[in-house]
Amino acid sequence: MTSSIPAETPEQKARVEKIMRMGPEKNAPLAVFLASDAAKEVNGQIFGPRMNELFLFSQNRPIRGIHSSEGWTPESLAEHALPALKSFFVPLERSGEVFSWDPL
Repeated sequence: MTSSIPAETPEQKARVEKIMRMGPEKNAPLAVFLASDAAKEVNGQIFGPRMNELFLFSQNRPIRGIHSSEGWTPESLAEHALPALKSFFVPLERSGEVFSWDPL
């Protein structure tokens, strides 16, 4: 995962090193909490731990729909669906482009 992060400058290398310290021990408390009775009111939420930070993400909702009365084939998806939906694609940024600060 971290191999896609640019690490050419000393600052970038330090950032990658800090990100690599995010191990399973940072995810485990959230997983244990969500599996406990204390989280009985939590349902269908999207959480993201990042070192000592915890984020709640917005829910996925349909933003565009298309229909084919014959159903879809790989070819019709490429020919019709992709052009109809492509302008609605959400850009995929790396965490460094989303977060202006290093993990805390």
